[in-house]
Amino acid sequence: MTSKNDPANGAATLEEAEAAFQGVRGRMFGIAYRMLGSVSEAEDILQEVWIRWQSYDRSTVHNPQAFLATTTTRLAINVLQSARVRRETYVGPWLPEPVDTSSDPALGAERAEALEVAVLMLLEKLTPTERAAYVLREAFDYPYEQIAEIIGQTRANARQSVSRARKHLAAEKRASVGAAEHQRFLTAFVAAAQTGNVAVLEELFAEDVVSYADGGGAVRASKFPVMGRHRVARYVHAFADTFWSGATVEPVETNGRAAACLSRDGNVFAVVTVDVTAEGIDRVLWMMNPSKLAAMAA
Repeated sequence: MTSKNDPANGAATLEEAEAAFQGVRGRMFGIAYRMLGSVSEAEDILQEVWIRWQSYDRSTVHNPQAFLATTTTRLAINVLQSARVRRETYVGPWLPEPVDTSSDPALGAERAEALEVAVLMLLEKLTPTERAAYVLREAFDYPYEQIAEIIGQTRANARQSVSRARKHLAAEKRASVGAAEHQRFLTAFVAAAQTGNVAVLEELFAEDVVSYADGGGAVRASKFPVMGRHRVARYVHAFADTFWSGATVEPVETNGRAAACLSRDGNVFAVVTVDVTAEGIDRVLWMMNPSKLAAMAA
């Protein structure tokens, strides 16, 4: 037998700690990513959670899963509060960092809620606490009692936070088409965009379509959203020759939806996707900030 002070016992305890951490790592990443819309920031939080978990008196923790989820959520709330200030000075439109859900299916395995780019953009308008409550409830089906404990509110306030978030999203989110129809529109859009075919683009677009290009000031991109069927079609036409020249276009699945990954000489330079409603494409999303494409490139 090993004593409590035996080095072998300490190693076993650390192994148990790592096993507990790895057992819920996917869920912790899912919470942090949905709250922050950033792969790199979510990974940073997981690293901090692991450091805290290693040094914590784990003998006092009766439910490691709850402890780790709580730590992750509270750290994400703190990061989100400071991230909001940074995003106010962000150059051009801010879009969530795309995540490849085909290579990491666990991200949406429990529930795919709050994973689509359109929803993550809407979640930006919620307070950090509302966002946390919504993600915990809608994406991971946490009971209100546990949500209240995690975000430091009463059960009634936790329920109210989720209700407010639901109402906000319901008021702004449009009903999306099915996966097959979405893929059809994306394929048609990419083909028309490559040739700059204004007439076809206008047929694909909803009347109030909006194009968002996230370059973050690191690459050339429109610093303002482009709005309206004709203006967006002309906008796509204007840079067709240079943007698509020499580009390899590969189909990928980002955030649970079909997208196109663009690379040139083996380097990913953009991820392009669309949101589609019954009226046609209502959003075109160009994710071009190099710092947000590292995960896709990998």
